[in-house]
Amino acid sequence: MTGVPRDVPHDEASHDEASYDEVAARVAWSRLTEPGDVVAGALVAALGAPDALAWLREVAPAVRAGRQVDVPGAGESGRRLTAAALRWAGRLDGLDVERDLRHAQRLGVTVLVPGAAGWPSGLDDLGAAAPACLWVRGTSDLARLCARSVALIGARACTAYGEHVTAQVASGVADAGWTVVSGGAYGIDAVAHRVALASAAPTVAFLAGGVDRPYPAGNARLLAAMADGGGAVVSEVPPGSVPSRSRFLLRNRLIAGAARATVVLEAAWRSGALSTAGHAAGLLRPVGAVPGPVTSAASAGCHRLLRDGLAVCVTDAAEVLELAGGLDAARAGAPPGGRSDARPGAARDRHARLDLGGLDDAARRTLDALPVRQGARLDALARVAGLSGPEVAGALGALELAGLATEVTGGWRRADRPGPGRTGAIRTEDWDLPAQGG
Repeated sequence: MTGVPRDVPHDEASHDEASYDEVAARVAWSRLTEPGDVVAGALVAALGAPDALAWLREVAPAVRAGRQVDVPGAGESGRRLTAAALRWAGRLDGLDVERDLRHAQRLGVTVLVPGAAGWPSGLDDLGAAAPACLWVRGTSDLARLCARSVALIGARACTAYGEHVTAQVASGVADAGWTVVSGGAYGIDAVAHRVALASAAPTVAFLAGGVDRPYPAGNARLLAAMADGGGAVVSEVPPGSVPSRSRFLLRNRLIAGAARATVVLEAAWRSGALSTAGHAAGLLRPVGAVPGPVTSAASAGCHRLLRDGLAVCVTDAAEVLELAGGLDAARAGAPPGGRSDARPGAARDRHARLDLGGLDDAARRTLDALPVRQGARLDALARVAGLSGPEVAGALGALELAGLATEVTGGWRRADRPGPGRTGAIRTEDWDLPAQGG
């Protein structure tokens, strides 16, 4: 493994030669794995990123030949580690860390790794699911930006009411000197970012794709203004990476982890914003929700959060800031946001009730990788999805039964029209998320 070129942007705090290898290895892991890969996270935590990468290169021929591998003392062994290594090995052949770093340099993108001066420490609470590194356009000191920050999120298809409330809350948060964190999407996200910019306050967007692929494209100028205006555009996947449904949902954990509190301003029953709220609750971060008219389907998700006890009611910027300030009290032993019955198990139980059932993670990622028109071979799907061949084969069987995938000449593609199958509860169109490339 070669070291990181010294002229490539990265955090400069006390880096020695070993630290350069650490950065390079973490860049490699961000390319080899899909977001939220807890097996990779555990392996890197046990061995260190460079040694974990060296181990993978060593065992890749064995796992490709179908032999089982393990890592003494790594906490992960047997079938699970072998299946994960087979996933990662599928991307080893195309790995070129120098190319990724040079491309980042041309884009003016900074690479942040855990422990660096600008690393947002809140992401460490994600444990093994924390990102290997972050790719940042704009201000690289995310630690400073996120130290006093609130995530303002909601649906893309928002109403005039949602826009009005978001503008009021974002303006008050920005005027108080806090950073607005969101996802850069249309609707509530865009309103929150724009109002923060208008208030000359920094704002941070976490993207599901590479920072050089602004998504949605209609917000490209907004995202550029954020990077140029003292804020940042951030991703855990390397430049050039394509956003997908699974990456959007996993991106939400970064928004929840980076911010001091998460507030849902307007969201329908199946809005992806509920995923972010669930992640925040699982991390024991304060969660707030703004109520809307009881007749409005656009606020049904907010009412769901309030009814399930996952969020507290907030109605203006002052209450949002009070909620975020409650985190200090929580660390001193008092309940955050006035919730006296909060406990880790209860938060995670409520989070689980918000997730769609039916499709497992492998099936969702395989569905994201399936082309719409021409068929793709199993090995190509495995590389795109970041899965092993057997995992993709099993997922394709489930997707075919669900009427979501069909076998054609040349491989597999998405079904023209999803059939009823056995998966009425897992219709991906119910999520307020865009299709890959859509």
